[in-house]
Amino acid sequence: MTRARRLLTRPWFLGATAVALVVVAAGLYWFQPWQLWVDEAVQEDLPPAAAAAPAPTSASASAPAPQPAELATGTLISHEHETSGTVRIVRAADGSLVLRLENLATSSGPDVHVWLTDAPVKPGQAGWSVFDDGRHLDAGKLKGNRGNQNYALPADVDLTKYTSVSIWCDRFDVSFGAAELTSR
Repeated sequence: MTRARRLLTRPWFLGATAVALVVVAAGLYWFQPWQLWVDEAVQEDLPPAAAAAPAPTSASASAPAPQPAELATGTLISHEHETSGTVRIVRAADGSLVLRLENLATSSGPDVHVWLTDAPVKPGQAGWSVFDDGRHLDAGKLKGNRGNQNYALPADVDLTKYTSVSIWCDRFDVSFGAAELTSR
């Protein structure tokens, strides 16, 4: 038996190989590095506004559709990952509240959510991990890292208690980006 073959059949070598494979598999599962190269675009329409009574003239046919009532807006800034886009909170025709991300551009990642929070938006590393320190409402898992997306909010949510939105990676407790909300 050759020296290399004897090495490959030793119990300590087989055990070390098994442990190394488990560590690599766990690391791949936990960090999901392929997410850095995956883009998923979502293009959802803005929820409809309350229907206005139709005007009897033919000129009204070319008038733009009414927009939902805008309650708050904000512009996303980058934190852990380069992030841009805008945030709007609107009231749809049926009275429901919708958190809307428009022109979102960020990184993909494992377990990324959209949070409505009471934390202040701080630029740079100072803002990376503040959003889970206080009150937050999880609007749902991020549908895609590009495009326009809608997230339903509970009808009874008190918007005066929330001042920001974060694209939050729950696995690593870090904000990819955030927007300070300005009420309308």
